Order: sequence, then structure tokens, then C-alpha cells
Amino acid sequence: MQPEPLLYGDRKVYTVSAFNSGVASWIARLPTLWVEGEVIELRRQPSWHRIFFTLRDPDEGSCLAVTMGRAEFDELELDLADGRRVHVQGQPELYQTRGVFQLRASAIEPLGLGDLLAGLDRLRRRLAAEGLFDVERKRTVPSIPERLGLVTGVDAAAKRDVIAAVTTRFPPARMVIAETSVQGARAPLAIVGALQTLAAQSGVDGIILARGGGSFEDLLPFSDERVVRAVASCPVPVISAIGHEHDTPLCDLAADIRASTPTAAARLVVPDQRETSNQLNRLRSDLGSAVVRCLDHERSRLVQSREALRQAPRRALERARLMVERDGQRLEAAVRLAAERQRAQIDGLLTTLRALSPCSTLERGYAIVQAQGRLVRTTRAVSPGASVAITLWDGSFTARVEELQQRAER
Repeated sequence: MQPEPLLYGDRKVYTVSAFNSGVASWIARLPTLWVEGEVIELRRQPSWHRIFFTLRDPDEGSCLAVTMGRAEFDELELDLADGRRVHVQGQPELYQTRGVFQLRASAIEPLGLGDLLAGLDRLRRRLAAEGLFDVERKRTVPSIPERLGLVTGVDAAAKRDVIAAVTTRFPPARMVIAETSVQGARAPLAIVGALQTLAAQSGVDGIILARGGGSFEDLLPFSDERVVRAVASCPVPVISAIGHEHDTPLCDLAADIRASTPTAAARLVVPDQRETSNQLNRLRSDLGSAVVRCLDHERSRLVQSREALRQAPRRALERARLMVERDGQRLEAAVRLAAERQRAQIDGLLTTLRALSPCSTLERGYAIVQAQGRLVRTTRAVSPGASVAITLWDGSFTARVEELQQRAER
């Protein structure tokens, strides 16, 4: 819709909103185009739906604001950073609320590297699908390596940085260095050969693959498929230290350890001798204290055992005496009980014997009559005039039968 001006006599005056709307409508008719520049002021926040940066002409200093949807930007996986020269495709527009002219980007490609980046991304995805970058494959370098390999450029600064860091932190560590080409078309095969040479040497605990900073093109050999596969298949752990923190060649993904710089790689694989010495001193002190405590404990146990051994015979005799006393008391009680039982049994028999004895009967006034040595039980056993012997309780006498009297039968 065509913005309408306000009329002040002969003067036509547009409001800011109307002016911006008109300009935005005119700019919207401009075609989609490509713009080349250097990325600066890249801004993104997790809560933002769009990312913002500025394209600067490195020769003239002119600037252009650029915005792009966050989802579209993330899909590109460019690892874009300040200072990178890029081609940006987009539609010119005016942000009406603030009157800011900007380019709404639909595509971003690093300058001259579009096809190369796409190829590297395809290679990365293919190698990742093969499992070359899996975390489960990662190995660790021994905490105190005795021998380290170093693959680096000929007389490179990275070589000096690694050697200086290793010798400063841990002088006893030995290094085997393979200098090789790290840039150019011949570099990939040279790097693979150097890796294989060091890995074949006996006693190498790990290999540092180091190169200092450089342009994207300078670091391309370290994304070569042959180098990546050589790093992944190396029989000893590989520490990749290529470029700077923002550089991520594919060999970084295949390596067992990734370091941001060559110096950082040395710090990761060798301990600090002073810290190690201090730790050993602490461990030695702790071990000495533990030994003293152990000896004190064993000495105390020995004293207790000696005292227990000294007291053992007396305690054994005391236990035996108590057992003899208890057994004697039980035996005495058993004898006493048996005697009482026998006495009671005899008393019972005596009582029974007394009850059955003829003397008891005689004592109650009865008498025993015998004739011719035989016991007279009935009147039929004697006749008148017979001589009989009569036994009483306190003696006996003889008598003659004068008359027999028989008891009437009932």
C-alpha cells in the first residue's frame, strides 16, 4: 500500500513509519543477490531465533548488517568465526522498526570453499558412519609416558613448542621426532608415512601430531582421508594438535585426544615433574604414617597376645580347678543321693521284713505251737496227752495236751 503523506499547506510530510514502509517496499523489489565480505561482530544466543553478523569490505571498510534464521544457520555447520571471508546470498530489506538496512541471508559459503567444504562434510559423515570417530575407540596415554613420538613440520614452531613444554614439565620423557611435510599436495602421504614410522618403533607410548596455525587451505592435509584413517588405525594413541582452538580438521575427530594447540598437547600427555614430585612426597609421607600406625597397631596386638599368653596357664588351671570342684560337688551329691536312696530302700525292706517276721506276731501276744518238731496248725495235728513246745515272744516252754476243743465251722 502506498504510504500517504501529511499535508502542511503545499508541503508533503511523511511520518517515520510511512517513510520506512515506503523505502522497505521499494527495497523489497530488489532481487536476491550474492555479497562478498569479511565476517565481524558475529552474535548468537541460545534464546535467539536469529543470528546476526556484519559483513565488512576489507579494502574499503564499508559494512552491511546480515541476519539469518538460527535453524538455517545451524544446518550449514560452517563453524563461522570473525575474520572469515564469505559469500552471502540474500534479499535486501529494511528493518522498519529501527530503520536498519540489512541483508536477510538464505545461504552462506566460505569464499571459494563451497565445493571443498561440502566434500569434507560428506567425508566426515561417511567416516563417522564407519565408526572412526566413536568415543569407545578412544585410548589414553600412560600417566607417565617414557617415550613420545612427534610428527611435525620441518623446523616448525610447533616442534619447538612441544619440545619446550615436554622438557619443562617432565625432563625424563624421551622424544622421537619425525619431521615431514605438513602442507601441500604431498603432505598427506608424508604424514601417513611419519605416523607409521613412529608407531613401528618399540616403546612409544603415544604420538603427537602437531602443526601451528594457518589458513583453512593450509590445514587441509589433516582432513585428507588417508591421514584420518592412519590416525584411526595407529596402534598407539594419537594426540592431534592442529592449528588453534577454532580449527577442527577431521584428524581431530579420529585422534584419541584432541589438543587446542601443540603446547596444550604436551601438557595433556606429560605430568608436571614438580607436581608429581610433590605428590610422591605426600604419598611417601602418607605411606610412612600408615606404616607407623600399622606397626603401633601390631605392637599393641602383640602386647595383648603376650599378656593373654602369660595369663593362659593360670586361667586354664583356674578353669580346671572350677571344673574339678563342680565335678566333685556333683559326684558328692550323686553319692549322697544314691546313699539316701539305698538307705530308704533298706528301711522299706526292714519295715516289710519286720511286718512279715513271726517275732512281730509273737510280740502281739500270739504263740507258736510245735509237736515233735512240726508246726501245729490245727487241732487234728495233736491228741490229748501229747507233749507240745510253745514259743512266746520272750521265751518258750513245754506243755501237755489235756483236752482238744475244735471251733465250729462257719
